[in-house]
Amino acid sequence: MAKVVVTGGAGFIGSRLVGALLKRDDEVHAIDSYAAGKRADRIHAGATYHEADIRDVEKIKSILVGAIYVFHAAALPRVQYSIENPVETFSVNAGGTIALLEAAAKAGVKRFIFSSSAAVYGDETTMPLQEDMRVKPMSPYALHKLIGEEACKLSSRIYGLQTVSLRYFNVYGPGFDPEGPYGLVVGKFVTQRKNGQPFSIAGDGTHTRDYVHVDDVVRANLLAAESANVGAGEVINIGTGKETSVSDIARIVGGPTVSIEARIEPARACADNTRAYKLLAWEPTIVFEDGIEALKKEFGL
Repeated sequence: MAKVVVTGGAGFIGSRLVGALLKRDDEVHAIDSYAAGKRADRIHAGATYHEADIRDVEKIKSILVGAIYVFHAAALPRVQYSIENPVETFSVNAGGTIALLEAAAKAGVKRFIFSSSAAVYGDETTMPLQEDMRVKPMSPYALHKLIGEEACKLSSRIYGLQTVSLRYFNVYGPGFDPEGPYGLVVGKFVTQRKNGQPFSIAGDGTHTRDYVHVDDVVRANLLAAESANVGAGEVINIGTGKETSVSDIARIVGGPTVSIEARIEPARACADNTRAYKLLAWEPTIVFEDGIEALKKEFGL
């Protein structure tokens, strides 16, 4: 039984990761500030929960002592919120990650797995997106994630802490909050169908994203913890390599649509997951249509 720690352990991805680690019979400790609330369905019997601020190095270090792995999934994740609250979100997202890295190094943690984001790429027109492309963050949140990646690399180089950063594309799946940062389109459409409302599509519906199931994301984390091929701050895309448009999602969820004003946002996003396969032997296993069907059942549709 290995001691492992998940920050943001009461969030969408973090809670799913806690559940997977418990199934391995690990000793799981979850750290969360509950800034986004505390949902009963995201709390797992068998895990130890610590209500704490990830910026509190000494308190966090006391929790991390004896841990082999730290999975850092805590953040204030909304892009718009980061634009409206740049000081607060920088402190938590960038400063908190650096504080965690310091605490992990002092506590003797073996490996630190950082949840980064494809948001760091910005509005790139060349697809698929590769990790060695020049990054162009377009929001404070994206900048925070980029700082976290660079801090992980430095921590490996300076302090000898093994680190790896996973750049998630659009994560969806069971247990997400339809109003939260990982439920913007998929969650909105599922909720609108449940409420008998038409799907509101911004612009012409041709914008695409790369939707990756939360269980595939969790599996990537587990592989990143164990792989002998990483640990020096590597950055790895976690996406399916397939683009799905907003109109496609509306068709798959099934229901009428209505057009609303277009937003300023990247037109496309699609991951090159070659590095994930090479370094982690990871590839997506859940087809988007199948994932949506499971969500529709979850919501009684």
